[in-house]
Amino acid sequence: MRSRHRPKSELGQAAGYLLGQWSALSGHVGHGQTRLDNNLVENAIRPTALGKKNWLFIGHPDAGQRSAILYSLIVSCLRHGKEPLAYLRDVLTRLPSMTNQNDLGPLLPSRWQPRA
Repeated sequence: MRSRHRPKSELGQAAGYLLGQWSALSGHVGHGQTRLDNNLVENAIRPTALGKKNWLFIGHPDAGQRSAILYSLIVSCLRHGKEPLAYLRDVLTRLPSMTNQNDLGPLLPSRWQPRA
């Protein structure tokens, strides 16, 4: 196909691109659990990508970093099936009584369990 079409034509460019990706495509064919598309990843990051422009000018430079931390915690809660508001309420009430020697691991969204 590549030899029958000019390299600058649309079909020639498509053939050149395909041949450039041949090793990855061959690897996919030999391993049936991989996916050819990345729709799941794109859907997962869409809210962040849409919000980038909205958060570009958030006010004070430190406010952007703080907002990013909060947003990361909220998204992590959602991915681990935890209610973000309940998580933040519980963690923010536990933190003041903790010291540097306390293990903060149980407060991570992946390991957090609400108090009974």
